[in-house]
Amino acid sequence: MTSSPYTIRLLPRPVEKRVQDAGVSSGVGEPDLERLLLVAYTGDRDVASDAMAEAFAQALARGDELRSPRRWVWRASFRIAAGELKRRRRDRPMTEDSTYEMPEPPRDLIAALSKLSPRQRGALILRHYAGYSTREVADILGSSAATVRVHLSQGRRRLGRFLEGEGA
Repeated sequence: MTSSPYTIRLLPRPVEKRVQDAGVSSGVGEPDLERLLLVAYTGDRDVASDAMAEAFAQALARGDELRSPRRWVWRASFRIAAGELKRRRRDRPMTEDSTYEMPEPPRDLIAALSKLSPRQRGALILRHYAGYSTREVADILGSSAATVRVHLSQGRRRLGRFLEGEGA
């Protein structure tokens, strides 16, 4: 690979690896290499071609305003391609079968949770269902983190017994 600022140094590492895996040699001319790198980045020849054409059109419109037109076209084409890929992901049509059925609530778990003390139930739900940290649960419940850890430990133990059918 050449050490020109127009080649691989400007690419993210995953794209650089794809290009190297493709076996691109330094014997490829820089304009060809730039197009190849843009195709490797986008994964789509049409997006790469459109981005390069748009970048050239914008460069022509700017005229002498650009200090380094080739470098500007190179960067602009990547930015245009990235924007197009982002737009395509955002505008991807939903699949026909986009319905979602809520699973039936686990009645055993709900019944077992109702047998716990309010503090144990609150600590378990906030920590394991809502995803709060132990310290955040302590702030919400108005207790210390150590107390919450005790409630979590005892609550999990009691919940396990209830679910196994032993009772508590």
